[in-house]
Amino acid sequence: MSSAEQERAEAESMPSDDVVGVLLKQHARIRDLFQAVRSGPADEREERFRELRALLAVHETAEEMIVRPAAKKAAGEREAAARNEEEKEANKVLAELEKLEFGSEKFADMLADFEQSVSDHAEHEEQEEFPALRTRLSQEDRTKMGKRLLAVEKTAPTHPHPTAAGSPALQWTMGPFASVLDRARDAVSSTGK
Repeated sequence: MSSAEQERAEAESMPSDDVVGVLLKQHARIRDLFQAVRSGPADEREERFRELRALLAVHETAEEMIVRPAAKKAAGEREAAARNEEEKEANKVLAELEKLEFGSEKFADMLADFEQSVSDHAEHEEQEEFPALRTRLSQEDRTKMGKRLLAVEKTAPTHPHPTAAGSPALQWTMGPFASVLDRARDAVSSTGK
């Protein structure tokens, strides 16, 4: 069974809005999208990358805003800080990837390294952060967090913003403004195709 299949199976065993289950499903989708960008039909790869970029941007923002404060209490400050630092670095790399010519050798090399980093980050969350959330938070609290996370994702930025990444406080203050700009940018670029 692949990691994506394992993540989906574990998520299916939880209530639909459980924050851990929501994140596991997203981790599985992220893995699927990396695969599609790497080896999907050639005419769909660039679109899958745009989908991956948007999902990673909203996913990481929502984690920093909703999950990290609870993880800081449940798993410890060191754990939360390590995950925020990984997300900050991922945001920088994603911003660089977005600037490169899609499909170039440099893009492919950077994407491969980035995929490994994202996979490592997800594994840290799944092995260290999520068990602490499941142990120390009630099902009711995890369900509330899941609903809040999904609500935040609906309005989160869809492009990387390295200056705010890794800081829940900056995500709360800058995120809404960045999101408006990102979503306008996405709307304009999608109508030009």
